[in-house]
Formats: sequence, structure tokens, C-alpha cells
Amino acid sequence: MLRVGVIGLGKMGKLHFLNTLRIEGVKLVAVADKSRSNRELAERYHVKTYDDYRKLIDSEELDAAIVSLPNFLKSETIAYASEKNIDIFVDKPLARNLVEAKNIAQKVRNENTRLMVGVNYRYFDSVQEVKKTMDEGRVGDVVLATSELVMDGPFSHPLVPKPVPDWWFDKEASGGGALLDLGYHLIDILTWMFGELDVEFSALGYRFGLPMEDSAVVVLKCRETNVRCVVNVGWFSKVIFPDFNFRVNLHGTVGYASTDKFAPKNLRFHAVKEATVNSLKRILGGEVHLLSYTYYYASFTEILKRFFESLRKYEEFPIRLEEQLQVVSAIDSVYKKNGVS
Repeated sequence: MLRVGVIGLGKMGKLHFLNTLRIEGVKLVAVADKSRSNRELAERYHVKTYDDYRKLIDSEELDAAIVSLPNFLKSETIAYASEKNIDIFVDKPLARNLVEAKNIAQKVRNENTRLMVGVNYRYFDSVQEVKKTMDEGRVGDVVLATSELVMDGPFSHPLVPKPVPDWWFDKEASGGGALLDLGYHLIDILTWMFGELDVEFSALGYRFGLPMEDSAVVVLKCRETNVRCVVNVGWFSKVIFPDFNFRVNLHGTVGYASTDKFAPKNLRFHAVKEATVNSLKRILGGEVHLLSYTYYYASFTEILKRFFESLRKYEEFPIRLEEQLQVVSAIDSVYKKNGVS
């Protein structure tokens, strides 16, 4: 039985907390969060709580920790956990910049611990199908890959207001804007599919006059195959989930593949269908996939399962740390090319 702690109970941390409770072979030992109201969630499930992650790590015997913290707190937390020989799952981005990312990687290597970044977009069913289509040769040689992810970022629709932590708008604390937040996912998917990418062109947008970019267009070229990849991201769209402006398209010498082909055409109908299926599974005693109704949120469960499975089997993580350094390197290159320090 793996003994796990969750550090940080913000939006993503709460999701990781609930997912971990439901994964077999894992015991959620304790959580840490400075917020009293956030800790109340864990207390409702009779899970021990701490107001400081150091107290959790020093007091509990853990095999792994899930780190779900603001960007500026990740490095010190990962370092502390790794010194206690605890393997780590951390939300993206790995770091605020390339120097910090390299320091994190060197630290976990020096301490002989392991780290996996939670790039859950790889585990969207639609992304997996596009990758499978490419690997089976049904696209031919890919010449051009395009990707888009446009959301509201730290903002929200007036009908669904949400509080925004101050660190989101602090360049030093966040490390970047829409490119680091959303582009990280797209560049990770493209790196996973094609290998290391070099930046050929980039442009950052500042529609809202923030200290960080609220949109970005990036053109990258694969070092190995010369595939050109286009990344478009933005925080400027006021959408309400389940509307989701995301896609990856591969254009090849034989055909093309798009996540739009494989994702549900109507996410609301999909939610009703999956809720019905799960209700039947409850009655018949089958395995219930609680987040399958959201389609995209199911990927958070899948990536955690793969993390824990790799720990149990002493296998290499499916998300390699070297790939994540390449992702941060590409983003860092864009910022430098645009005079952003």
C-alpha cells in the first residue's frame, strides 16, 4: 500500500485529493494547506491535516507526495520532499523558468528520488487517439501540426465568478502568463509526439495590460523530423465549461488527424450518457469512473493512476523529466526572444 500525502488543496489539489481517495492500492495519509477552509475538505473524509507541508513531511511516513501549489512555491517544496526520499507528483508547469527547472531536476537526481509532472492533457482520450493514428502510419509523414487552447485563464465569466489569487498577476510569482499556463500543455503534447522542438517564431499579446502575456502564437520546428508545429493560446475567451476550445491537428502526406474527430460532439449529452452508465455500474457492482462524465477531467484520474502504478512496479514514469525540461526550455526561449526576463 502506497502512503501518499497531498500538499496544497486549491482547485487542482482538491481534485487530486478526491481522486487519490478512490484509487486502489493507495492510502491518503495526510494533507497540508495553510487555509483552514481548504483543510475542512480533508477533515470531512477523516484525513489528517497540517497547516505546513514541512510538518506533514516530518511527521508522516510517505512514499509519495502530490504537490499542487502556486508556481513560486514548487521548487522549495520539491526540494524538501526529495531530501526525505519522497517521490513527487507535481502539477504543471514544472517551474517558472529554465534555471529553476534545471535546479529542480538536479535536486531530485542528487537525492535519488523521482518526479513526474502532471501533464494530464496527454491522457485526453482524443489526444491518445490522435497519437495512435499517427503511430500506426494513417497520417503518413506529418508535415504540419497545429494546436489551440483558448480559455479564460485566471479570469471568469460573470455567470460563474471565481476568486483569483494575487500570485496569478505577479510576474515573479507566476513566471509567466498564458504561454506558461496553457502553452505548456500544447508544447508538451507536441514534444511527446515529435521530440525536442526549437522556436522559429513567436509573438506575445497583452490585450488586458497585465505584467504577463494573455495570448501567444508560437511556431516550432522538430529537430529530428522537421515537422513544424503551431501553438495558439489565450486567456481572452469567456467560456463556461463544458465548452472547451482545445484541439490538436496533424496534417500528413497520407491524411490528417484531429482531436475534434475523437472528442464528444456534445459534451452535455456525453455527461448524461456517462452518468447513466455509472449509475448502472453502481447497481451491478462494476467499477465506477466518477469523472468520466466530464470527459476531459477523467484525465486527472488516469495520470495519477499511472504515477502510482509506476511507483508500485518500480518502473520508469510515463512522463519523463527530460521531456519536461525541453518544454520549459522552449517556453523560456520564447520569453527571451520577446524580451521578457
